[in-house]
Amino acid sequence: MPTALCKWCLPLVASLWLVGCSDQNWRTTDISEIMPRLDFTLVDENAETVQAEQYLGKPTVLYFGYTHCPDVCPSTLSRLSAATRRLDEALRDELQVLFVSVDPTRDTPEVMDRYTEAFGPQFIGLTGDTARLDALTNRYRVSYEYGDGFPDASYDVTHSSAVFAFDRQGQARLLIRDSDPLDNVVADLRRLAAQG
Repeated sequence: MPTALCKWCLPLVASLWLVGCSDQNWRTTDISEIMPRLDFTLVDENAETVQAEQYLGKPTVLYFGYTHCPDVCPSTLSRLSAATRRLDEALRDELQVLFVSVDPTRDTPEVMDRYTEAFGPQFIGLTGDTARLDALTNRYRVSYEYGDGFPDASYDVTHSSAVFAFDRQGQARLLIRDSDPLDNVVADLRRLAAQG
């Protein structure tokens, strides 16, 4: 009888252990030991020069794109907006999404303000000159390139679709990809926002 009991106990204990540990693991990609902390000097929607330190104290999501983007940017930002709306109001208010335009020629502070407003109050538009944008994109291994016609005509900008998430101290924590299920994104943003 004890042997039969042990045959059932071990799988049960193992499954309970796995269930208990599942909430300890991120559901998107953990980049804690790979990417550097949040650091930049850019221009915000009010045409004011801002630094990363001004955004510490709240969990921060960082995404690079541009307002004339025909598909990837609006779909990514809409997805992030949908994820933030699924958070409790208190946690939602704790989160900020920094949308950094790599197209400062067209994306003035006024344009950025109008664009980010459509996605929610958590969304903040930032941009900068080429040197500052290159410093930031190189820091997070993000590439971008202007298409034919730049800067005199309508042109596209190819860019990464990676989304980075940082904790309240500005430490890199997560990489969120388009392929990550929305439920996983919501769960990780909720956990990040709930952390002190």
